[in-house]
Amino acid sequence: MGLRDAAPPLAAAALWGGMYVVSKWGFGSVPAVTLAFLRVLVGGVALYVAVRALDATPSLSTKDRRGMLRLGLWVALTLATQFVGTDRTTASQGALLTVLTPVFTLLLGVAMLDEVLTPRSASGMTAAGVGTLLVLAGQYGLALGGGDLVGILALLVASAAWAAYTVDGARLVRKHGALVAATYSSLAAVPMLAVPAAAELAVTDVTLTFTPGVIGAVAYLGLGSTAAAWFLWYRGVERTTATVVAACFFAQPLVGAALGALLLGEVLGPGFAVGGVLMGVGVALVSTARAR
Repeated sequence: MGLRDAAPPLAAAALWGGMYVVSKWGFGSVPAVTLAFLRVLVGGVALYVAVRALDATPSLSTKDRRGMLRLGLWVALTLATQFVGTDRTTASQGALLTVLTPVFTLLLGVAMLDEVLTPRSASGMTAAGVGTLLVLAGQYGLALGGGDLVGILALLVASAAWAAYTVDGARLVRKHGALVAATYSSLAAVPMLAVPAAAELAVTDVTLTFTPGVIGAVAYLGLGSTAAAWFLWYRGVERTTATVVAACFFAQPLVGAALGALLLGEVLGPGFAVGGVLMGVGVALVSTARAR
């Protein structure tokens, strides 16, 4: 293992960090589950186009098809609960609960993939986690008040479901490749999200207005945060351990805070630099650890 193997999931986390800026640019006119549906639809179509262009259409066994459907379920559950939870919680709660994803991924990797957590890996995960908390403390103050229980529970489910998507997909990723696994799991999630999205629109009686800002936000979510990021994330799973991939997730709030300062004029907290260094050291430790 090495830092090169961590590059794809780090790039994925950076793309997810950009979602913070996109949401701040006035993206609030699409209901949560409908937004999740549009995101996975755009991303799934883009990935499928890539598969066809590269002539990478796989021959899937019945077991593999069931596996792709299960991954699609994890995707649908992640997106629906993530968007609903984000809508019903404070920014601080959302950031803190999302950071639990690496913890769930680490635990599932040890339990399901028989990965070994070495002292070096544990130290790296701890350093990366502490660094991320320092970044979040400066950006949000780590205030836990506000929001509601439903939102908090939804974000907990989202974190656990994405960890399951990461670890459960390892066999298919290593058999068929990151592009195929990301593509067909995304496409499997489309109909799973279409029904609740339609019900949401019927209940809320919202008229969707696709302004240039909304179109741009959906394009970023679908092409950047889904198609490109999910491929890169699974590329990490393909090349290295779930522990390394999990550690890379800590880069998401770091990138979000940096972009907020650069593009939105937000003020970085005093712990940003120290937190960023700790996060980088932690990822480096995990990436260069050797299983015993």
